[in-house]
Amino acid sequence: MPKPSKLRGAWRLLRLVLHLLRGWLTIRWRFPAWSPARCDQAVQQWSQGILDILGLQLRIEGQLLQRGPLMLVCNHISWLDIAVLHAAVHCRFISKDDIRLWPLLGTLASGAGTLYISRASRRDALRVVHDMARALQQGEVLAFFPEGTTGDGSAVLPFHANLLQAAITADAPVQALGLRFEDVASSAPSFAPCYVGDESLLDSAWRTVCAPPLRAVLRCAPAQPVRGRDRRTLASDLRESVISLRAGSQ
Repeated sequence: MPKPSKLRGAWRLLRLVLHLLRGWLTIRWRFPAWSPARCDQAVQQWSQGILDILGLQLRIEGQLLQRGPLMLVCNHISWLDIAVLHAAVHCRFISKDDIRLWPLLGTLASGAGTLYISRASRRDALRVVHDMARALQQGEVLAFFPEGTTGDGSAVLPFHANLLQAAITADAPVQALGLRFEDVASSAPSFAPCYVGDESLLDSAWRTVCAPPLRAVLRCAPAQPVRGRDRRTLASDLRESVISLRAGSQ
């Protein structure tokens, strides 16, 4: 007889797959006829649906700005991070371009307005910075993970500064966010959603769906003006802010 957690996990995983398929169908068949505002709302509601299926609570501490121009930077722990942020605020993410080719997930990411970057091409990085600056100048909210990869949640990796140039070019404020996952019962940090190293996405997803009730805690620092700072100084300041947020000291 499977353990109750595995039965619950199997049910959650089935619902999650169906939810992904529903999102894919919505993007393919309904988004072309919908207004941008309605599509944005659907993305946010769909992301909240992921959290509901997983039984994942979301707690936001501090004021998370909802309107642009604004760049959000956050530490990166899990494949769940994007759903958490999308549920909290509608934003466009910057992601590596190979995700665009992933079955199902690529359509979902593109439908949510993701901007793609080829990390192997310096020229492409310049293109993306230009596209990001233009989006910010048009009043959009952009989000990215300046660590460039997921960590195990116990520390914040060094920040890459290149994409922050878009905020400087557009003179758009940047807001630092600190994300952690915790066990609801004990409030202790939970590493169940982590997705690091050579672990497969399926292994991480299975551990997450089998976990006891979890909470995503998103702590928000006041938005910072960028005028007068270069991107490396800005990256250093933002990383210190994220570290403070995760420690609960800001």
